[in-house]
Amino acid sequence: MRSQNQQLKAQDVLLLLKIVSMNNASWNQKPVAEALCLSQSEVSEAVARCKYSGLLAPNGKTVMKMALLEFLQYGLKYVFPIKTGAVVRGVPTSHSASPLKEEIQSTEAYVWPYGKGTLRGHSIIPLYPSVPEAALKDEKLYELLSLVDALRVGRAREKELAIMELKKRIENGE
Repeated sequence: MRSQNQQLKAQDVLLLLKIVSMNNASWNQKPVAEALCLSQSEVSEAVARCKYSGLLAPNGKTVMKMALLEFLQYGLKYVFPIKTGAVVRGVPTSHSASPLKEEIQSTEAYVWPYGKGTLRGHSIIPLYPSVPEAALKDEKLYELLSLVDALRVGRAREKELAIMELKKRIENGE
């Protein structure tokens, strides 16, 4: 891969969060690709970009937890900014989904637009098109993605709670 093609892409964050949610250093690309609704080549390229950026260890299997937390806390909202959209039916995210929905009372709901969704709320374009489907297959991944969306769209309190929860889950493999 050429060095100019080494910039992170949204599916790289999705892959890193999936690896964290699995908490298994001997994961294989094919089942992960299927779980994330990505092609195996997309996963392979994501692994290469994450290794290049220092978010995955040189073995390509282990997430560099402190680097990932630093990126999520300080860089994510600038690399993958978001604006809320129209009210649509979809899958709850950010403070409208667990674990933040238990902490934050709000009349404003955020959702990923999705035809099989269960809630009406302001639309948030997911990090990657396959996020709603992948999240509904894996509860741990869903919660990590919702916390990441709180960092992208939330106010100060939501962001603070989200980073505390992400630190707990990423550092301890919960």
